[in-house]
Amino acid sequence: MEPEKQICNVHSFYSKQHVAGISSARSIRSSSCCNERGRLVQAASSWMRMCLFLLGCRAGFSLLPHSSSTTATGFPVLWRHLTTMKVWSPEFQSLFTPGLKSVAELFDKAKHELRIAGGAVRDLLNGRTPQDVDFATTATPTQMKEMFQSAGVRMINNRGEKHGTITARLHEQNFEITTLRIDLITDGRHAEVEFTTDWEKDAERRDLTINSMFLGLDGTLYDYFNGYEDLKNNKVRFVGHADQRVKEDYLRILRYFRFYGRIAEQPGDHDSQTLGAIKENAKGLAGISGERIWMELKKIVTGNHVNHLVRLMYDLEVAGYLGLPISGSLKEFDTVCKNVHNLFPKPMTVLTSLFKVPDDVLKLDLRLKISKDEKNLGLFLLKHRRDLTKASDAAEPLKPYQDYVIDSREPDATSKVCELLKYQGEEHLLKEMQDWSIPAFPVSGHDLRRMGISSGKEIGTYLQQLRDQWKKSGYQMDKDELLNYVKKA
Repeated sequence: MEPEKQICNVHSFYSKQHVAGISSARSIRSSSCCNERGRLVQAASSWMRMCLFLLGCRAGFSLLPHSSSTTATGFPVLWRHLTTMKVWSPEFQSLFTPGLKSVAELFDKAKHELRIAGGAVRDLLNGRTPQDVDFATTATPTQMKEMFQSAGVRMINNRGEKHGTITARLHEQNFEITTLRIDLITDGRHAEVEFTTDWEKDAERRDLTINSMFLGLDGTLYDYFNGYEDLKNNKVRFVGHADQRVKEDYLRILRYFRFYGRIAEQPGDHDSQTLGAIKENAKGLAGISGERIWMELKKIVTGNHVNHLVRLMYDLEVAGYLGLPISGSLKEFDTVCKNVHNLFPKPMTVLTSLFKVPDDVLKLDLRLKISKDEKNLGLFLLKHRRDLTKASDAAEPLKPYQDYVIDSREPDATSKVCELLKYQGEEHLLKEMQDWSIPAFPVSGHDLRRMGISSGKEIGTYLQQLRDQWKKSGYQMDKDELLNYVKKA
C-alpha cells in the first residue's frame, strides 16, 4: 500500500469542520428568528471548540491558540501553521524494537516528549525503512542523563552532549536523542545553541522543509513548513529564507544539491531565489573543512541529475571552492555520466572525467583530503582512460585489461580496471571482468633452479619470457609446457 493511503490528514479534517462551523453561523444570523439566533450561534461555537479539543487529543497536541484572541463569531484564531496527519505504515511499525519500546516507556514515565526527527521521517513518508533514526525531545541533556542513570541504562559517546545529544544503548541498539534547540549565534560552520521545548523553533532552524518534520511515536506527523507537501511534489526548499539558512551553515549549499539529486524528478526545477542565495554565499564554502565537503560531494556525484548539478555548481561559482578545476572538462563529464549510468561507479570515477592533468587530482586531494586509494584511482583513470581499451580482436576484447591485472600484481588492480570499464561505458566487458578469476602463474624461481639455472638475473629473464608466453596462450599453458619452452631455449 502506498504511504499516502496509510495517512489520515487530521489538518484537512479540521479545516473542513472550521468552514462548516462558519457557514452554519452565517446561516443562523440570516434567520428571521432573532430569539433563537444567539443561542444557536453560541451552540455552534461550543460545538467547534469541542471538535478542536477532541482533535487535539487525537493528534497529540493542542489546536487551540496560545493567545486567548477570538474572532467576532467566537472562533479561535490559529497563530501557527501546523499540518498534522496520522502515519501507521509497516515501515513505521517495524521501528518498534524492544529497545525503542523501552526508551519510549522511560520518556513517557518522566513526562518528556519524544519524537522521530529529520531524515527518518522523510524516509518513512516515502515508504522506506530508514537506515538511521534520530530522535528529538523536550528533555534537557541533564534530565536525560538522570533518567537513564536511574534506570541503569548505559550511555555512550558523550562528545555530542554539549550540542544536546545523548546516546543511550538498550537491547544492543543505540538511540541518539537530541534536545530541541535554538541557534543563538552561527558563523557559517558552528552554532551556539540554547535548549527549548518549542518544537516549531527547532524545526525552523533545520535546513530543508523535507527534513524539518517530526513524527510522534503514536504516528502523528508534525509539519510546520509544508515539508510533506514538498515531498509529495518532489520539491526541495529551504526552511524560511534560503539566504539565512545558508549563512547559518555554508555546507547547506551542498546538502541542497545532494537532496535535489535524491528528491527532484526533473533537472532545472529550482527556485531563482535559492540559486541566487547559493551564488551569493558560495565563497563561504572556503571555510568548510575538506572532509565535510567530500562527504557531501561523494553523494552528489553518485546520485541523480549529476551532470545537471555539477554544471550548476560551475554556473554558480561553487566548483572552485570544492577543489574542482576551474575549467573542468564538462563535455567529457557529460559523456562519462551517460557511460556510468546504472553501473554504480565510485565517486572518483565520475569526478576524474572533469580532470585534464594529474595535477588536478593532487589539487583535489589537497583541498578535500581524499583517501590514498581514491587519489590512486583518479591518477590511474587519468593515465589509462585512452590507452587501455578493449582489443581489436573480437574474440578476446577483454584481454588488454586482463594483461594489465596480471602484470601489475597489485591487490586492487581488478577493482581499478572495473572502474575504468565503467568510465568507458563497457557494461558487457565489466560483467566479464567481475566474473573473471585471476589465474595463478604456474612457474616459480624454484622450478628454474631445479633445472640448474642459478643466476638470479637469468632466472628473472626466463620468468618474464615465460610469463609472456603464458599470456599469449590466454593463460592456458601449464607448468610442464612452460618448462619445456625453457629446455628448448
